[in-house]
Amino acid sequence: MRFVTFNVLHGQAMAGGRPVARAGGEPGRPAEVVGGLRADVVALQEVDRGQERSGRVDQARAAAEAGGFGEWRYGAAVHGRSVPGEGWALDPGAPELGVYGPGDAGGPPAHGVVLMSRLPVRQWRARRLPPAPVGLPLRVAGRRGLVPVRDQPRAALAAVLAGGQGPFTVVALHLSFVPGWNVRQLRAVRRWIDDLPRPHLLLGDFNLTGAAPRAVLNGPRGTGPWRDLARTATYPAHRPRVQFDHVLAAGLPADTVRAAVRGAHAPAVPVSDHRPLVVDLDG
Repeated sequence: MRFVTFNVLHGQAMAGGRPVARAGGEPGRPAEVVGGLRADVVALQEVDRGQERSGRVDQARAAAEAGGFGEWRYGAAVHGRSVPGEGWALDPGAPELGVYGPGDAGGPPAHGVVLMSRLPVRQWRARRLPPAPVGLPLRVAGRRGLVPVRDQPRAALAAVLAGGQGPFTVVALHLSFVPGWNVRQLRAVRRWIDDLPRPHLLLGDFNLTGAAPRAVLNGPRGTGPWRDLARTATYPAHRPRVQFDHVLAAGLPADTVRAAVRGAHAPAVPVSDHRPLVVDLDG
C-alpha cells in the first residue's frame, strides 16, 4: 500500500522557491499531481474550496476524481475568502468546522484538509483544532523578509479503514506553526483517536521537524510506541532541508515496521512549497 501526505499550498505553482503565474492547463495542479502519485491513502493540507485564488475549484473533489478515490472527506476549518495580503475574511454564517464528501456540492468558500482512501471506510471522524492566540513572523513564499502571520483554525480527519488484516485508523492533520501550540494539538489528536482500532497512522504537515513528533506522541500518557515511517526532508520544495511532513504509526512492533516499510521518498512536483511524502508499506 502507498500512503501520501502533501501540503498543496492551495495549488500554487512554484519554480525555484518562488510562486509563478498559473495557467488553466498547467500540469502542476494538485489534482493531477495526486493522480500521478498512484497512492492508496492520501492526506492533503491547505486545500481550497471555491476560492478565487485557485479558480474557484473544489480541489478536494478534483483530487479525488483524478486519483480514482471513491472514499473521501474534506474538513473545512476555515469558511471565508482569502484576501491577498490580509488573511481571511471569514463567513459569519458558516459553521466552525464543515465536513464535505462526494455527495456535497456548492457551499461557501473554504480551506482545510482532505483524507482519501481506496480501501472501504467503516467510520469517519472530524475535529477542529483552534488557532493559537498569537501569531509569528514567518517567511512567506513570494514575499521578502519575515511577514507577521496570524494563526488560523485547522482540522483533523480520521477514518477507520477495512484492511486485509483487519481494521486500522488513519488520520490526516495540519498543525499550527506556533511552537508549543502544535505540540498541544498533537497530544489532543492522540487522545481523540485512542478509542479507534489500531494500528494508528498519522499523516500530515505537523510544523514540527525531525524526531519531534515522535517524541511528543511517546511522551506522558502516550499510547505508543510511535515510530517514524519516513525520515525525509520535504521543505522547502526546491531545496529540501527539513521535514515538516510526517507519517507515523503506533500499534506495530518495531520488527514489523522495519519489514513493512518498502521505501519512502519526497518527489519533486511543480506545485507547493512542500514536497509530497510518499511511503510504501507491505500488508
